[in-house]
Amino acid sequence: MPEYRPAFEEYCEAIFELQEDAVDVIQARIADRLNVSRPAVSEMIHRLAEEGLVTLDGAIRLTDTGRALAERVVRRHRLAERFLTDILGLSWAEAHREAGRWEHVLSDPVEAAMNRLLGEPTTCPHGNPIPGSAYEDPEAVRLNDVAVGGEFVVTRITEELEFADGVLDFLEESAMLPGKRGRLTAVSPDGAVTVEIDGHHVGIGEFAGSRILVLPETAAPASA
Repeated sequence: MPEYRPAFEEYCEAIFELQEDAVDVIQARIADRLNVSRPAVSEMIHRLAEEGLVTLDGAIRLTDTGRALAERVVRRHRLAERFLTDILGLSWAEAHREAGRWEHVLSDPVEAAMNRLLGEPTTCPHGNPIPGSAYEDPEAVRLNDVAVGGEFVVTRITEELEFADGVLDFLEESAMLPGKRGRLTAVSPDGAVTVEIDGHHVGIGEFAGSRILVLPETAAPASA
């Protein structure tokens, strides 16, 4: 694949991740994700179309070339996050920020070496799949779809939460980590939930609860 400008990579990555999270890919969403103005998005989207990276037939869609570029960037970002957390001991939030730089400069040999060193991981630290890995999609549900009393295993913190200020730090500090077991103990009228995890009770707002994916286990009987 030819090399593209980092800006082109950023936009293709954003479109890919919005599609991955089942978010409508419209210019306003891209502007929010990349923290740029809507006129700037409009101009760049048309440039991407001229480069053959997206189509604009009523919706913004990646072409085969655009998807391949996005997958390369996302793969490098998520491998970098895994390296930065597992090997260097950075926090989730620190790793996410730093990986945003690494994704544009990793060469193929360094990417391959990093993948070998890490044991060919299938997900980033937050549980999001690494493109090109042996990832198998579990039958996960949203945290706020779990019944009160239901037990679960955290599987994935979707990309949308990685861009919400302070959320990654909060979830990491609260032990809402992939592989952790918990129990949903209460639901508020506004859609927020309370979970018990690692012996602590943690409140999760509706926005985050609808973007944390879990595998339900057993459902405890409701109290009389």
